[in-house]
Amino acid sequence: MRHYTRLSRKNYAIDLGLFPLGSCTMKHNPRLNEKMARLPGFADIHPLQPQNSVQGALALIELVAHWLMTLTGMNAVAMSPKAGAHGELCGMLAIRAALDARGEQRPVVLCPESAHGTNPATAAFCGFRVEPIPADARGRVDFSALKQRLRPDVAAIMLTNPNTCGLFEPDIVEIAEAVHAVGAYFYCDGANFNALVGKVRPGDLGVDAMHINLHKTFSTPHGGGGPGSGPVVLSEKLAPFAPLPFIHKLADGELQLVEHRDEDPKAAQSFGRMTAFHGQMGMFVRAAAYMLSHGADGLMQAAEDAVLNANYVLASLKDVMTAPFEGPCMHEALFDDRFLKDAGLTTLDFAKALIDEGYHPMTVYFPLVVHGAMLVEPTESESKASLDQFIMAMRGLALAARAGKTARFTSAPRFAPMKRLDETQAARQPVLSYRPPSQAQAAE
Repeated sequence: MRHYTRLSRKNYAIDLGLFPLGSCTMKHNPRLNEKMARLPGFADIHPLQPQNSVQGALALIELVAHWLMTLTGMNAVAMSPKAGAHGELCGMLAIRAALDARGEQRPVVLCPESAHGTNPATAAFCGFRVEPIPADARGRVDFSALKQRLRPDVAAIMLTNPNTCGLFEPDIVEIAEAVHAVGAYFYCDGANFNALVGKVRPGDLGVDAMHINLHKTFSTPHGGGGPGSGPVVLSEKLAPFAPLPFIHKLADGELQLVEHRDEDPKAAQSFGRMTAFHGQMGMFVRAAAYMLSHGADGLMQAAEDAVLNANYVLASLKDVMTAPFEGPCMHEALFDDRFLKDAGLTTLDFAKALIDEGYHPMTVYFPLVVHGAMLVEPTESESKASLDQFIMAMRGLALAARAGKTARFTSAPRFAPMKRLDETQAARQPVLSYRPPSQAQAAE
């Protein structure tokens, strides 16, 4: 037992300190939600059980679906996608089905440079040709460049809002109107919905489809092999093309999964099934517990606190670090590497030194539109005291870099269980099996 406890202490964990990973929303995961997910009737049900024996589980899925449609102002929601990128695929397949129903061939999907990298990958996977839209000096979509490219061959735009720079797109309503004017659809990446819950409904902005990472916005920190879930909300125009199955309430009140197109008139235009079974039950329970324990006002406060915390970090560090864009941010603070240039240090050096301060590094070199990017997302669940401690560690490193103390960075990490690794070689020449040192030397 002591052996395994010692091993566990070599890992960084959300129970030990702040995870500043930008674009990941490593928020607190209330233990209450875990207890609910382990209740008999949720944790031990089987996907092949008769539907009349899992009415409670179906009712909970309907509850989460209702909350998601209410919070987004959308007409329908597909609950089966397993994660964010899977949700993107769902939304784009619905868009393709809608275009097919109109008898139109539109081969192009526009992806702003400030969008998540999964957006163009998903569009390409669906068979579309991806064309980029540049960002302007503010870090937002270049609206004039977008309008020039909008033509009848455009199927959709895939836009992330708030974008990967942690910034809200102020032209989003005008973007939606311009996209719709040429007969295209508006897909919004909802991975950063954590900053908007209760403050604005994407449906009111003109969004046609948006995935929601339950494992980011509603409780469970993602990463580390944890469970994911990526429901997709759909506008009135795309609702008829939602995937199967979906839940239908019978006249006697019983809930039933509609599995085939001929079982319900609402399923006639569905693009089909995305996955064998209906979503991720554990994540649905966690999300329901999170929603019900917070309430609508609590969810809005979580979004407000996430934005407040990120702006507190940005304001507290911008005098010693450099921010690529002017003005406040949304839920994550973005810095670049200009303050390191005179010291001859890199973003990677700075991130490795942060390990010696007792913190997991922030997201580095992402988004790609910012050179040497450092993306910090404190989330809503960190106290001012924990933020102050993190800020002082960052300030100390920034001041040390400016003072020319390069050895502190180039030799880091010095106090972690593992010293600095050659990440490039690890990616290009991975060693996937262990051999005792004697055998390894003999092989060489």
